[in-house]
Amino acid sequence: QVRLVQSGGGIVQPGRAHRLSCQNIGRDLDRDSLAWFRRIPGGEREFVAGISWLLGATKYADSVKGRFTISRDDALKTVYLHMESLKPEDTAIYYCAVVYSATPDYRQMDYWGEGTLVIVSS
Repeated sequence: QVRLVQSGGGIVQPGRAHRLSCQNIGRDLDRDSLAWFRRIPGGEREFVAGISWLLGATKYADSVKGRFTISRDDALKTVYLHMESLKPEDTAIYYCAVVYSATPDYRQMDYWGEGTLVIVSS
């Protein structure tokens, strides 16, 4: 099965950039698309960004569009979330996830990472 190990959480100053990583140490991905979700304090888990297996098409939530970039390195079995111009409202637990679909809508995911906390504060 897929097993996702996350890294990169921490405290970041507003306006700065930061990068999260998520490595699959389980089975190799085969037509699996990847995504990042987040849960803000007191809120529900919400979609942030996704990247498809087919052609690496990306999709972003309006709240992060233009600031966050999702990418994948299949050789390293890793997905990244590069975050720029961070705001205090970006403070959340960030989760990576996998869905067995080449062209997903990210409404349902098959595997989840444990999450990592990012705090945006001065």
